[in-house]
Amino acid sequence: MNALIEATHLATPGSDASRIFHGRGGLYPGCEDWTLDWYSPVWVVTKFGESTEEEVQAIGDALALRWASIGNGQPLNWVFQRRKPDGPVSRPVTELMAGSVPEPHVVTENGAQYRVNVLAGQNRGLFLDMAEGRRWVRENARHGQVLNLFAYTCAFSVAALQGDAAEVINLDMASGPMATGRDNHRLNFAGTPLERRAKFLVHDLFKSWGKLKRMGPYDLIIMDPPSYQKGSFVANKDYARLVRRLPELLLPGGKALLCLNAPEIPESFLHDLLRTEAPTMVVEERLSNPPAFADVSNDRALKVIVATLPA
Repeated sequence: MNALIEATHLATPGSDASRIFHGRGGLYPGCEDWTLDWYSPVWVVTKFGESTEEEVQAIGDALALRWASIGNGQPLNWVFQRRKPDGPVSRPVTELMAGSVPEPHVVTENGAQYRVNVLAGQNRGLFLDMAEGRRWVRENARHGQVLNLFAYTCAFSVAALQGDAAEVINLDMASGPMATGRDNHRLNFAGTPLERRAKFLVHDLFKSWGKLKRMGPYDLIIMDPPSYQKGSFVANKDYARLVRRLPELLLPGGKALLCLNAPEIPESFLHDLLRTEAPTMVVEERLSNPPAFADVSNDRALKVIVATLPA
């Protein structure tokens, strides 16, 4: 745990939500199962697997020591989550170890506000590793018609509207996260014309292609599906069904952002799908992940590919 403790002693979190320590990247031997995140004003420590009382005490002591130096007299708030793998699904156990968590808990990123829930399961409302994806969307959505599939809490939509998108269609089959997505839009755009540029569809994507085609075509399509969600989406089986629809949904010159967060599936999987299912699409680039998410293997890390339908 030495690398995690050292990172804690040196941590200087800013106002934005961020990852402080990413043991999952494999760059710190002995700390591969640990992460440390900052969701102001709360620290969130995650252990993938079992932990000892001594380990928890050590990280708690390190946080307390660092916070005494940088916390400006505010109480220390920290949450500990244990994720116990059970097949492809983790069943996390989350505890508030010190202080409190705001309710509602709103964090910032690049001028945007997002509601989060760090005491919930592993999906806290904002995926920190996708910060560069949101930055890219913000810079590429201007005046465009955007389709945000698997919208979750609609963070991509907020970024698109920050970039002055003409309209964003958010689609997800889970009503709870979509309700949070509506809250996120109100937080950022209430009382402005941008608030009316977002639509929210609580639909099963695979039963909605006709509706989406009628609402299009689109300048930008964002696809950030779960890698494995039993009964809903399994990347190895279902991603092809998404990719083959891109040419009929995009405007000529339109772009698609294809996201995949599955360490066991390499980047070549996405390239192969585009070549076989949408051969007219051209891969432009793979977006870099935030530096805090550095990984020993590009194939294990989050993969975000930009592809274009030529004009």
